[in-house]
Amino acid sequence: MADPFDEVFSRDGTHSVKFDAREAVFGRQDVIPLWVADTDFAAPRAVTEALARRAEHSAYGYTLFPDSLYEALIQWFRQHHDWTIQRDWIRMAPGVVPTLHAAATAFAQAGEGVIIQPPVYPPFFSSIRKTGRRVVENPLMERNGRYEMDLDNLATCAADPANRVLFLCSPHNPVGRVWRREELEAVLDIARRHDLVVISDEIHADLVYPDRPAHTMLASLARPDDPLLTTVAPSKTFNIPGMGLSAVVSERADLLAKLEQVFDAFSMVQCNPFSITAFEVGYREGSEWLQAMMEYVRGNRDMVLEFLARRLPEIRATDPEGTYLLWLDCRRLGLDDAELKQFMVEKAGVGLNPGITFGQEGSGYMRLNLGSPLSVIQTALEQLEAAVASLR
Repeated sequence: MADPFDEVFSRDGTHSVKFDAREAVFGRQDVIPLWVADTDFAAPRAVTEALARRAEHSAYGYTLFPDSLYEALIQWFRQHHDWTIQRDWIRMAPGVVPTLHAAATAFAQAGEGVIIQPPVYPPFFSSIRKTGRRVVENPLMERNGRYEMDLDNLATCAADPANRVLFLCSPHNPVGRVWRREELEAVLDIARRHDLVVISDEIHADLVYPDRPAHTMLASLARPDDPLLTTVAPSKTFNIPGMGLSAVVSERADLLAKLEQVFDAFSMVQCNPFSITAFEVGYREGSEWLQAMMEYVRGNRDMVLEFLARRLPEIRATDPEGTYLLWLDCRRLGLDDAELKQFMVEKAGVGLNPGITFGQEGSGYMRLNLGSPLSVIQTALEQLEAAVASLR
């Protein structure tokens, strides 16, 4: 039987950022889009069918968060991450990025510092700057193609009383690290010593390769009084990010209350019947689909790593432990960042995320999304190979 993830179906005309914004972003519509971090796979059938059933009821009015929604989330994290959550630790939120903005506002004053660890997801920068807070960088350290946290410098940053918050990306986007228990325990120790509020973005928690170490939820190692909030969502897990619904979890009622004040001030916590349906059904019935999807993406990962090693030695990839994203070191091509983006678009015909948008540490890199049918990624690599040959 054909693998359902091999199906290439058109997303053009669906108002997809990844597809329908190509001309605006890359200057041409015909690039192969391997950039925005959603996948080109159909969501789990259970989610699609539940949405269709909900759509058949033709009243789409103001909607409550039902108890069953919270129960589905609690059950998922207990079964898949050995993390026990209580109902009153959870607040629903309109997405992880709005939560970052709200957290910067809630836990740091204007001009105070929020620590991030670049290269990192661009909204980590923008959510701090747009709220009038100060970006404090603790860059990751690369050693032989593997990234690690600079824990000594993190402790130095945290010791400055003007630095109030840490945004932790776990698993890390774009480098694909799944942080080990000892690394996470060190982060918690630093936070305790300096009363540093940690916002742990774990939206990629479910996307760990079956042949790599399991993900550890930071909160599963925490004490009840630790200054920690965890953001989670089924959006990356089941390819439903357009639904715009996430959750914030913390044992600290005082921290949840501060965050909720910001949400309330801007009327940010809103839901709709479709986001609720997709959220709940994904967590209740999506486990088998997720396992199959990660097996498929693992095959894509292995194919790309082998292709680069054999046929494109000028480009090296960081072997990811989690996420469906691949961090490509293109510095051997000898191009600056503007030239690199232009080369990928005009010569290779592929649309990737420029590494420089993840911070200065991403200069000379590109991020490639593995969440597409294998045939699409193969075509993109062959076009890239031909383009690189023209530089030799």
